Amino acid sequence: MTATAAPKDWKNFDDFAAGIATNRLPVTNALAKSTLKINLEGKRVLSLAFAGANSLRWADGSAEGEGKCEVILVAPDTYFIDITFAQQPKEAETLIINVKSERVLSIRSIVREANANAGEPRVAQIFRAGFLDDTADSATGVVPAPTRDLIGLRAHYTYSPNHVYEHTYLSSGRYAWQCLVGVQRGHGDVDLTTTYKFAEDQYVFTFREFIIPVASTFFYNFVDMRSTGKFLGVTGAGVIENNPAGAFIRKASMTYYEKGQEPV
Repeated sequence: MTATAAPKDWKNFDDFAAGIATNRLPVTNALAKSTLKINLEGKRVLSLAFAGANSLRWADGSAEGEGKCEVILVAPDTYFIDITFAQQPKEAETLIINVKSERVLSIRSIVREANANAGEPRVAQIFRAGFLDDTADSATGVVPAPTRDLIGLRAHYTYSPNHVYEHTYLSSGRYAWQCLVGVQRGHGDVDLTTTYKFAEDQYVFTFREFIIPVASTFFYNFVDMRSTGKFLGVTGAGVIENNPAGAFIRKASMTYYEKGQEPV
């Protein structure tokens, strides 16, 4: 499906990205001058030293370097940290970190070579749960893990007066979207998704599109009804961009399934 031609008048990543961060929560400098040590699945150890609100030094095993970052407080004690790497322009990493429970979820997004993975979206994502510091002994709460909680939910996301989208969560691996207001109005599709539960009423929702090379990572706070996220993709001109996004959430309806008829 990566080679499938786009429908007539289909928009590029950069066509709908402009203004889609209008309703996003603000960046914070709460972590400036601090250092975080993170242990992730697969024995990956990551160290982040924040120089300010939008820059850091990182160490990942024996590799190290500099990067740009955005830090947003998305729930009590919980930060959405999005990092781009000077040495790895085709990759970006989003970390959801609760500094009180010490739980962590990493989502690494990678723009692959065109047609390198036939039948798959061009932008891939890797998920790793983890914890702060050297041991999980002090971590509390539920370990972030894939969830089916959103299946059946239909919700509306208002990113700006010119960006309103409807999501319908179909199964554990797919969701449907359509644009209600904006340059993509009338367009819609079904794409691959992965959803993690991070804490009560807190979810990390991601998707990977087939038609255009883009993937997204969002944190849903269903107490405040806010969505905070980003898109990593390739523009119509072939440039890789990592763009912010954020929305107000409105739950529209919920579908309930008979026992034995639940989606996969």
